[in-house]
Amino acid sequence: MVRYKGIELEVVKGDITKLKDLDAIVNPANSQMIMGGGVAGAIKRAGGKVIEDDARRHAPVPVGKAVATTAGKLAVKYVIHAPTMEYPAMRTTTEKVRAAVNAALNLCRELGVGSVAFPGMGAGVGGLNPRVAAEVIVDSIVKHVSEGTTLRKILLVAFDDELYRSFREAVEGVLTRD
Repeated sequence: MVRYKGIELEVVKGDITKLKDLDAIVNPANSQMIMGGGVAGAIKRAGGKVIEDDARRHAPVPVGKAVATTAGKLAVKYVIHAPTMEYPAMRTTTEKVRAAVNAALNLCRELGVGSVAFPGMGAGVGGLNPRVAAEVIVDSIVKHVSEGTTLRKILLVAFDDELYRSFREAVEGVLTRD
């Protein structure tokens, strides 16, 4: 865990659906809010279909926007759905990931969220290189924090060793340039 401008920024390896003591987790959704595979599928399996049902009421949600839903059986208050692609299982781009992360962070501010966990947005089903995805996510977080935020704790959750290393390197890069 490191501190960046008063925010706890932590990289962890594990299952985002098992996290506790957080206000929200972020789902790298598709605009249709269909929660089939990847992180979305894991969230639906762990938290219940009620999350997808709630999310689908908002569809379509364009890339660059985000919506919050119930967290079902998960031990957090919200699932923040931030589309990184228009349809399920599409490839994504760094621009779409940046837009999704910014939308999720802005919604955190609107909701007064104090703690949030991000998975590797775009690094799974979206097909981005984990290093590239991690750099985009961390860069977006740094810019958001610099503009003022309600967040006090941000977790970056890696599902494998490569993403974990990529998140760690991206965070270390921020600390060396500030």
